[in-house]
Amino acid sequence: MESLLITNRGEIAIRVIRAARELRMRTIAVYSELDRDSLHVELADEAWNIGPAPAAESYLNIERLIGVAVESGAEAVHPGYGFLAENAGFATAVLDAGLVWVGPPPDAIAMMGDKIASRNAADAAGVASVPGSLEPLGTADEVAAFATDHGYPIAIKAAHGGGGRGLKVVHDAGDLEAAFESAKREADAWFGSPEVYVERYLQRPRHIEAQIIVDTHGTAAFLGERDCSVQRRHQKLIEETPAVGFADEQRTALGEAALSVARAADYVNAGTVEFLLDQSGEFYFLEMNTRIQVEHTITEMVTGIDLVKEQLRVAGGEPLSFTTPVATRGHAIEFRINAEDVAAGFLPNPGRIAEYREPAGFGVRVDSGVRTGAAISQYYDNLIAKLVIWGRDRTEALERGQTALESFRIAGVETTIPAHLRIIGTAEFREGKHHTKWLEDELDFSDIPKATSPTLPADEELEERSMTVEVGGRRYVVRFWSPVLAAPASGGQRAAPRRRAPKLERQAPSAEGAGVITAPMQGTIVKVHKPAGSSVEAGEAVAVLEAMKMENEIKAPVSGEIVDLRVQPGDAVASGAVIMIIR
Repeated sequence: MESLLITNRGEIAIRVIRAARELRMRTIAVYSELDRDSLHVELADEAWNIGPAPAAESYLNIERLIGVAVESGAEAVHPGYGFLAENAGFATAVLDAGLVWVGPPPDAIAMMGDKIASRNAADAAGVASVPGSLEPLGTADEVAAFATDHGYPIAIKAAHGGGGRGLKVVHDAGDLEAAFESAKREADAWFGSPEVYVERYLQRPRHIEAQIIVDTHGTAAFLGERDCSVQRRHQKLIEETPAVGFADEQRTALGEAALSVARAADYVNAGTVEFLLDQSGEFYFLEMNTRIQVEHTITEMVTGIDLVKEQLRVAGGEPLSFTTPVATRGHAIEFRINAEDVAAGFLPNPGRIAEYREPAGFGVRVDSGVRTGAAISQYYDNLIAKLVIWGRDRTEALERGQTALESFRIAGVETTIPAHLRIIGTAEFREGKHHTKWLEDELDFSDIPKATSPTLPADEELEERSMTVEVGGRRYVVRFWSPVLAAPASGGQRAAPRRRAPKLERQAPSAEGAGVITAPMQGTIVKVHKPAGSSVEAGEAVAVLEAMKMENEIKAPVSGEIVDLRVQPGDAVASGAVIMIIR
């Protein structure tokens, strides 16, 4: 293979571009109108526009993507993760077009992408699953019947996707119907199908996953486990390998189980088999992700194996470039740096990055798709960067991680960096006593201050400047304002302007505005729970806002009556827009 189309964006597109470059492949990027100036577009050898900002009209447009693949002369297609990476129909379309699909066979994607079929496959392979339904459930009554038989809490999950999308945990019957409808909406938004199933929700489990890769010559490799137990909103936040306190015999059993599941699906290429580990040390099959994982980086750090290059080699019919079993060295941790307002319950925080500076040092790796001036859009995932740390042991990795987090500079949007620093400073995390609900149940981030966007100080003089640009044969003059540079230094060069560090500020809401509910981010109102004139209690859910394909419950800050309701389902709202007023 000499040319590769990457049908994704941001960090993972750049990651694939760099791996392909090392294999001397021509790289072809795609971009939506919103991503025209993105870094992945700049780094690829060529880039093609695939449509408007909404993913359904661009990154999920199979017909357009196949058209670009053919027109650009691409020989292979790498889907990255998310979007169409686990879409069997897309994989089939790529193969039908005479192209190489960098991923598992479509039948394996279909089997493992259907969470019910994958549970059946795991059971047939002798790998136990968490007790759950074996068919999609069509009504809330069917979910209620399962809960009656198995007890609460239960988890309603998307039948054709994973990664915590379309997952709702229900603790009592009163919340069941709303959770069922919400799970169906999210499942449809993320995976194109509203089908859901239900399973028993394990209390205080750890999330342990196994990285595997299989070539076309029959060699299957287990590359170790990753602990992904630090989560919020059912989304991973920190991943590490090896898992703390995980015995060698557990590791061996996990690897054998993961490879058994892969064999049951006739699996080829890289994949991840995910498990829940209960408090007794027993693990249960959760799902298989038929793609490269966000957290593949930490496996690379301890094995020295470039997983994306191995994906490309396997897709090209080559054997794995390493021998098994694979030895690992040291400890690696990945911190997901997302645009989220930690103090507001990790709400997505789209916006423009005003300052961006990555940390550096021995054992420090940053995989990112942004730079200063980049926009984090409501249309896509809110991942900014992945900070990956390696150390000779976990203690050194944590020490290195703290230093790197403290020196990571991002302004313009709220990020998860303050949460990471607080997490790694806790005794529970240091001692490996955390679990999937630990962060949300036991940690409080409400006192973390907001970081204001950096602005030019009042005493810094601005000057008007211009450059002439030519577009489509016509010339335009673009005017902008920038800081006045200092007087030329010795040698005739102009010194860079001095900038002041942004201040951290936190403002409490005034009593007068306590009942004014505003949109925490740009998005779409998908549900309003009560009409105008209704009485509500403080903390009661009053509306649902969808942003970045995630549903966010908006709750009443005070008790009272809804005296002014300004939105209806389907309304698009800007960040800060008034949704309702309670008096």
